[in-house]
Amino acid sequence: MPVERLATGVGALDRLLGGGLEIDNVTELFGEAGSGKTIVCVEAARRVALAGRWVVYIDTEGLSVDRLSAGTADRLPDLLRHLLIATPKSLEEQTRAVRTGCGLARNRKRPIGLIVLDSATFFYRLTLGADTEDEGRQALTEELGLLVATSLSELVPVLVTNQVWRNLRDGSLEPLGGSFLNHAAKTIVRLERLSGDRRRAVLLKHRSLAESSADFRITTGGTA
Repeated sequence: MPVERLATGVGALDRLLGGGLEIDNVTELFGEAGSGKTIVCVEAARRVALAGRWVVYIDTEGLSVDRLSAGTADRLPDLLRHLLIATPKSLEEQTRAVRTGCGLARNRKRPIGLIVLDSATFFYRLTLGADTEDEGRQALTEELGLLVATSLSELVPVLVTNQVWRNLRDGSLEPLGGSFLNHAAKTIVRLERLSGDRRRAVLLKHRSLAESSADFRITTGGTA
């Protein structure tokens, strides 16, 4: 039986994913700054919120109202009415936000249609090489476990973004978070910057689809 999917509103990405985000797992987007990760999250959140379902949006990097309202300024009140935005300032606050968001999905008082964590590894990165690295890893592991369990039990798609580091051996960009993040996400997409406003989405991991890629553009109204 086909798995239900949630369209992100980014046409090329949705086609790449066979229709959109699978609703019973975590999808990871990773790429360098400016590759389009937040744009995809905003497009998906906007689509769900304007359809009348609630979005839990955990934002660690600074989400502007201008970016949210691009292309839909006339419907901004409707959009904001269904957005539950958390702006944690530490990894501890991020963990609390994930717990709260997953709890809201499980109690079903509001129809949660999407959970976004952008970026999952912003604060975790700050612990690397420090005395708090083990605590950071434990916190991130707990968050991912909660998100996976909630997606499976409540059939709520989860979209997380991830930062990258450069592998000095071959110069490639690798996602942060190690094997536990890659294991938690059943769908993994790398976003790449091309020339100008062009971006490329590369599907690296999926339960039923082969590796492939698709190009799209960043526009003033979102994507094309």
